[in-house]
Amino acid sequence: MASDAHAPKTWLRLRFVCSSETAAALADHLSECGALAVSLDDAEDEPLYEPPSGTTPLWSNTRVSGLFRGDENPARLLGELERRSAPGALRAPQVERLEDRDWLCVHREGFEPTRFGTRLWVVPSWSEPVELTNDEVSITLDPGIAFGTGHHPSTAMCLTWLAGQRLLERTLVDYGCGSGILAVAAARLGARRVWAVDCDEQALAATRRNAAANDVADRIRVVAPGDLPSLTAELLVSNILANTLDGLAETLCRLLRPGARLALAGILCEQSPRLVARYAPWCALRVSARDGDWVLLDGTRGDHGV
Repeated sequence: MASDAHAPKTWLRLRFVCSSETAAALADHLSECGALAVSLDDAEDEPLYEPPSGTTPLWSNTRVSGLFRGDENPARLLGELERRSAPGALRAPQVERLEDRDWLCVHREGFEPTRFGTRLWVVPSWSEPVELTNDEVSITLDPGIAFGTGHHPSTAMCLTWLAGQRLLERTLVDYGCGSGILAVAAARLGARRVWAVDCDEQALAATRRNAAANDVADRIRVVAPGDLPSLTAELLVSNILANTLDGLAETLCRLLRPGARLALAGILCEQSPRLVARYAPWCALRVSARDGDWVLLDGTRGDHGV
């Protein structure tokens, strides 16, 4: 990310209208392609009445926007997005050239400190620090710059789940770490060692930056899947997508000792029965949280081997 002092003179904005089921994945793809900011908003003036505090519900037709530097090639970006997306997911992209303006500051509007559970705060880097009480902790993050911000329902449910776990002096694996928001949160909540795993180099770099910015780099090991050593952790969280979680079932369960806690997210409600059945030989999973169309599965690793 370029600093504000070296901001581009012009900007490129790509906009798409898609269903709520594909909006989150498209937002991730925009970030993975180098978007400096990603936003989601209503494409058809569909009201959402009193959504739960701390969540960002998605509309039936959601507008997903990605902001890039003005010297980016839109044809290259669209080709890369099409390669990453499901067939037919990209509908009528809108390409706009924007004159110089502090668009990053505009994007920051609406992002405020948010509490997850009773212990954890996620605070944008430009906000004033929150006053913490009792055993509360906070992490600092730049929404829209990395892959995870805490404002997508799946990420929010994972953060709330982490805030409710006994993490002190325990080992946790964040598989598919993206921005590292979950890994950083686990370390701030007391985990002794966190393994942050991702196959994308940009994700690994973002996790290292966020770990350093939150003073937990010494407790977070950032690795590609092939570099993860043989280990058995007490907790594992994986916020990816259902099909990927299906394929990773044996891999993830092998990383957990009997009695370990497991949380899976990035799952639509109708996909949960398939994943519960897929993990059943090793873990008894259940839907423990739901936010709109999204659910979180959690459970305990059994004594059965992989």
